Amino acid sequence: MMQYLLILLDDTSVSFCHNGNERKQRRPMPLEMLKDGILYGMKENLNIQFVYPGYELPAAYHETIETIDHTKIKPAALAAGADIVVLDGALGVDAFVPADGVVYVLRWSKEKLFGGVPSISRLLEKVARLNVVITDVETFDDDDFNKYREALAELSGGLERLYVAGKNPQLNLLTDRVMLTGMNHCGAGDTSITLAPDGRFYVCPAFYQSAGGYAVGSLTAGLDLRNAQLYKLDHAPLCRICDAFQCRRCVWLNRKTTLEVNTPSHEQCVVAHLERNAARELMLNIRRHGMFLPGAEEIKKIDYLDPFEVRKVW
Repeated sequence: MMQYLLILLDDTSVSFCHNGNERKQRRPMPLEMLKDGILYGMKENLNIQFVYPGYELPAAYHETIETIDHTKIKPAALAAGADIVVLDGALGVDAFVPADGVVYVLRWSKEKLFGGVPSISRLLEKVARLNVVITDVETFDDDDFNKYREALAELSGGLERLYVAGKNPQLNLLTDRVMLTGMNHCGAGDTSITLAPDGRFYVCPAFYQSAGGYAVGSLTAGLDLRNAQLYKLDHAPLCRICDAFQCRRCVWLNRKTTLEVNTPSHEQCVVAHLERNAARELMLNIRRHGMFLPGAEEIKKIDYLDPFEVRKVW
């Protein structure tokens, strides 16, 4: 069931997920189309999320946006008034002053992440929630998996110290799995849909911002999501019984790496299970200091990193 409508306000709207935005030429969504998109969201009873570019839009756009309850997703260069701020590239942690009530998204390559754990740990001392997105997860190899395991252990140690000190920051890579009791993937094509400046619907922003994407309807013709069941969790045989609940199960990455929207790659699965296992260790370590989430379910120990390795043969 659709719950969210993402509206890309410009061709250069910021990317907040694994994909980069390959569109560099500014093309704002026509104002009348924006109004029609808002009306569509109202009629379908959808929560609207506006995704901003890195330049200031005309006043008429802001006036139109404020006619509906919404969430603002903005790049760091235009962060004022944002609900979600995307940090991309260099990170000046020491000079960073976060805003209250804002979720921060850090998009980094694996190399930046492996070498930037101290910066992330310092950032967690300042923000209430940080989502780290690895922009090249599909390129992981065995050496990268080992480096990621070490990075997660270091981040876990930092979080443990913060919790003991009375702070409770959230980091999607580790704390989400501790708190979740079911799959919490992105939901593109199932619970969310994207409206682009060309007036057409896309499964998610990546299907518009990156090469090889495709539209799934338009404002004039309506939503035309063929084989819609494939975007649902119950049509992903391994994912629906997996307990790496924090896994994003990125539909765009799935299609890019396996050619199937409901089938994650080996790399995505291993990364998710390394996070799952690190979350288990974090929970055990924090509970040595006292009561911590007493109602949270135990994360069981497993002996695999890719569910495909232990699949049942039908």
